[in-house]
Order: sequence, then C-alpha cells, then structure tokens
Amino acid sequence: MKNLLSKKNDLLNKFLGIYLLAVLMLWIKTYIAQTAQFKLGVEGFLQQFLLLINPLGSAMLFLGFSFLFRGKRKYTSLVVVYTLMSIVLYANIVYYRFFSDFITLPTVTQTQNFGDLGGSVLSLLKPYDILFFVDVFVMFYLRFSKKIQKETDRLGNKKAMAVIALALGISILNLGLAETDRPQLLSRGFDRNYIVKYLGMYNYTIYDSVETMKASSQRALADSSDITEVMNYTKANYAKPNAQYFGKAKGMNVIYLHLESFQNFLINYKLNGEEVTPFLNSLTKDKNTMYFDNFFHQTGQGKTSDAEFMLENSLFGLPQGSAYITKAQNTYQAAPSILKDYGYTSAVFHGNNGSFWNRNEIYKSFGFEHFFDASYFDTNASENMAEYGLLDKPFFNQSESLLTSLPQPFYTKLITVGNHYPYKMNQDLVTIDKANTGDASVDNYFQTARYADEAIEQVFNQLKESGLYDNSMIILYGDHYGISDNHNDAMEQIIGKEITPYESANLQRVPLFIHVPGMQGGTNHTYGGQTDLLPTVLHLLGIDTQKFVQFGSDLLSKEHDEIVPFRNGGFVSPSIYSVNEKYYDNKTGLLLDDSQLEDAKTIKDKADRKLELSDRVVNGDLLRFYTPTDYTPVDRSKYNYSKDANEESN
Repeated sequence: MKNLLSKKNDLLNKFLGIYLLAVLMLWIKTYIAQTAQFKLGVEGFLQQFLLLINPLGSAMLFLGFSFLFRGKRKYTSLVVVYTLMSIVLYANIVYYRFFSDFITLPTVTQTQNFGDLGGSVLSLLKPYDILFFVDVFVMFYLRFSKKIQKETDRLGNKKAMAVIALALGISILNLGLAETDRPQLLSRGFDRNYIVKYLGMYNYTIYDSVETMKASSQRALADSSDITEVMNYTKANYAKPNAQYFGKAKGMNVIYLHLESFQNFLINYKLNGEEVTPFLNSLTKDKNTMYFDNFFHQTGQGKTSDAEFMLENSLFGLPQGSAYITKAQNTYQAAPSILKDYGYTSAVFHGNNGSFWNRNEIYKSFGFEHFFDASYFDTNASENMAEYGLLDKPFFNQSESLLTSLPQPFYTKLITVGNHYPYKMNQDLVTIDKANTGDASVDNYFQTARYADEAIEQVFNQLKESGLYDNSMIILYGDHYGISDNHNDAMEQIIGKEITPYESANLQRVPLFIHVPGMQGGTNHTYGGQTDLLPTVLHLLGIDTQKFVQFGSDLLSKEHDEIVPFRNGGFVSPSIYSVNEKYYDNKTGLLLDDSQLEDAKTIKDKADRKLELSDRVVNGDLLRFYTPTDYTPVDRSKYNYSKDANEESN
C-alpha cells in the first residue's frame, strides 16, 4: 500500500502526471456532459465513437499549451485553461437547457441584454450543477497545495512535442472520420448540433470563432458587384401580387401585435376542457380576418430580434448571434422607410429598456420615427411588471394615448412580454389552471398564454372605442417557440402523441392573423414563414415589391414559394420536411425512401441558396450599393428616441 501511495505521489509531483490527470478528468466530464445534457442525435457506432474521442483530442491540445511555460507558471496556465474550458462547457449546458442551441461568439457580445435575464437564467440552474466544478476545485488544490512538489524546469521539448503531436493526431483522426460520415461538415452545415456531435464542444467554439471572423470580414471585402447576383435571384423569384387582395388595405394604418413565445398549437387547444385562447380562437372565424395555420417561425439565436428583423426586412437572421446586435449600423430598406415615402408615420411600443436587443440603435437604421420604450410608461407599480418589462394589459392601456396621437396613416408595432419564459405569473392575475405534466415551464405556459389572449382582446376593444379599428390592418404574429424540445416528454402529454423529429418541426408553427376591414377572411393553409410577411403586407397596401431585395414572397400570391427554410438548415414544405439532414413525407410523417430523395435534395438546395444569399446581403451590408428608384434612403442622424428629445420637438 505504501508503494502505491508513493507511486501516486511521485506521479503528482511530476507536471506530466498532473497534466494527464487534468486531461482524464476533462475528457470524462465533457463526454458525460455531451451525452447527458445535449440532444445531439447520435446514431450508430461511428458517431458514438466520435463523441467519445472528440473531447480527448481537444483536452490534450488546449491543456498542452501549458508546456510552453517555465516553473510554476506552467501549473498556473494549466489551471487557467482548465477552468476556462469548464466554464465554456457549463455555459453551453445552461444555454442549451432553454434554447436547444449552443453559444456563439456574437451571443456573448450581447451584454446589454444580460441585466434583464436574471430570473430566466436562475430558473435554468440545477442543484447538481456544482458537480461540473468539483474537478476544477481539484485542479486548484493541486496547484496551490504545498504537499505537491512543483517542477521548476520546462518539460523537455521532445516530450512536449510528442504530447502535442499525439493530440493533433487524435483531432485529425476525429475530423477525418467525421468527414467520412458527414461530408463537407465544416463547409455546408448550418446546424451547430452537427459540429458538436462530430467535433466536440471545444472544437465547435474554435469553429464558431472562425466563422464569426469570416462573417465580419465580408463587409470590408464587399463591393458594388456583389449585389448583382442577389438582385438577379430576388427578381427571378419575385411573386406578383394576387389581384383579389392587392391594395385591399390601401391607405389603412398598420398595427402589428407581437405575440411573445406564442406557438400555434395553443389555437383551439383545450386544457381540461377549457379553451386556452378563446379570443384568438374567435379570430379564426372572423369574416375579415385571415388565419394562417401553416405559418412557421424562422428564428435563430436572435429569437425575438430575428423575428422582428425578418418581418421588417424580408431578410433572414444570421446563423450566429443577432443582426440586431452585430449589424445595427447596416443599410436597410425596411418597412418603416418604404412606407415613409407613402406618407406613413412609424413607431414601436415596448415596455422594456430601449437598449434590450439594441433596439434603440437598429430602429434608426430601419427608419422608425418613434420608439416608445419603458421610459414612456409608468413602470413603478411592481404588480404591473413582468420580468421583461410592463405586463401586457397595463402596457396596452398606457400605449393607447401614444398610439392615437400619431399622425395617420401610421405603421406601428406593439411588443408584448407577458408570455415569456419562465412563464411565471402572479396567481391573482390568472384565469385558467396550470397543466399537470410535472414540468413547470410547460404547466405555467398556459396561464401566461391565457393572459396574453385576454390582453389582445383588450387592445382590440380599445381600437374599436378609439375609432382606429375600422381603418387599420391588424397583424398578429408569434415570434418563436415557447416550449423547446428539451420539454418533449411533457409536451407529449399535452398534444397526446409522440414528438418525433417530424412532429417537432410541426411545433415550430406560430400564429399569423391578418385582419383587414372589408377583406374576405378564413383559414389559409399556405405554407409560409416570417420572411414572407413584408411582401404580403406591402401588397395588401397596394405597394409592389419587385424593386426591393426581399427573400420572402407574398403569402397571398398564386406564385408564392411554399418552401420555408429554417435557420439551422432544415426546411418544411407542403410535400417534404427536412429535419437533421433527414427527409420526411409531410402526409405520413415517415422517412422518405431512396427513390424520393432526389426531389428532397433539390428543395434542400433551394432553401440553402436562399439562406446563403441573404447572409451575403446582411454580412456584406450590400444594400448600401443599391437604392431602388423612388425610394428615399434612411438617414440615421434624424432619429433620437429619448423622451426628453421628443418632448422638446413637440
């Protein structure tokens, strides 16, 4: 026994021994985390093997940088790198619990949002999370314990090179096997799950950083010739207006009601025999309201900001982070600026801080004349506040006087926050019982959704009382999912069937209602997404969109493209779904056989092409090179949204 203890102490008294222990601990921890905390869709022996070895190569390589230091500094650098890698792993675990996605470099830079996220983040923490840092405490003990002798010499170059060469060899083997199973892994994929599954969390972080830098460099390298290919594409894919609907809302006000985290399964859903959204259900039967039941959110990491970005511009959000944060200074031809040339005043109403999602900057680039943020509302009464701002009912009450004071016609958007994760609500305000799945997020979701439904009914009544209802096009849209696929067990109880990848895609439907006085309503089964809203609305207003660079198409046009690309590279269509690189028959929900894959891959190429060109426009800021005829470009310097500045101008 003494000999064993002596050998153990000898091992830890050597830096190489501590390094190997650190590699072993980080390898095991990362493998367990990637297996237990993420849903990576691992299938077959090869993918299981890759998931096992990918943390080993990364741990050996990144921890191996400590060999470059002398004396105690090599111990310090080993602990620092180990701790940073542990933080990266844990941060992604927490992020994944809500978003079912991984952190990208642009999301880390969205620091102005952090102050408002406290409660949401706390709800994602688990008591067992401390276990993810036990090994970090061990590393600190080994660094600072006086019982462990520290080597002061640098490890021999041959040994250091041998360790790094072995690490690189494992990583190269990992990449080679990954490319065998999934060709063009690094050059074609939009889905971050694939990168983590095949290459591991730490290599994904490096990959993401490289992709982010490549995207950032596109603007500097772009020139006026780059817009030509884009314009040829959008003109070739333009869907001309449907004469039956073109101009049906001409001259009317436009009022967007932004439904936070609202999924379409709520419409006509009964919980314990009681309608969850009775008012929205009634709109599906309204003679002047068109309800789209195959409308999908297309958001990525920007979530709410992506939804806004798409409806204002008919451009896709970015594959990493939020365009609201990283591309706020770009040139856009957004709805407010287009409509200004037709005499429209524009405004956004939101009972949260103007800096959240960088709205107070990017709205200037869109050409919004007014932004009424939290500073314009009374937010002193705690009972009126949600975690992300003013609750919907007092928000609509306080917005009424601001809305009615705007010169008409106006283009406006009112952003709700009541139905937001983690879906907690003062029980004095609820009018429906919780669900009973045992999953708090799912169970609470129905109470906040009912509250939002009641608030929407309230604002409809306010519009009727103010006289705005009869001369306004009112559009209600869900921004993104409310319940992620991390809650599938509970959601299966709610919808009464297994949530396969195909059904998970179906759950990405969000509501879309378009109410136009005098227009024939009804349920429209057309497949569409958030990029399709802008051309649809402009055509209803009697404004042709052919001269603008837009990647959506009019939902009411007979030429509308019903392929709906998702930001992760999947898509839905009336015939075929693509989920995680697999193709499903939309009528049966079953995987396509080999004889049907040619059509599926053709649709996939079309969806990828649309995403690729949109990304070129946004990352390259290409609209600065093109001004449509009879369009007035935005001058950001004209807009100041502070309350004091607006009071002075009035």
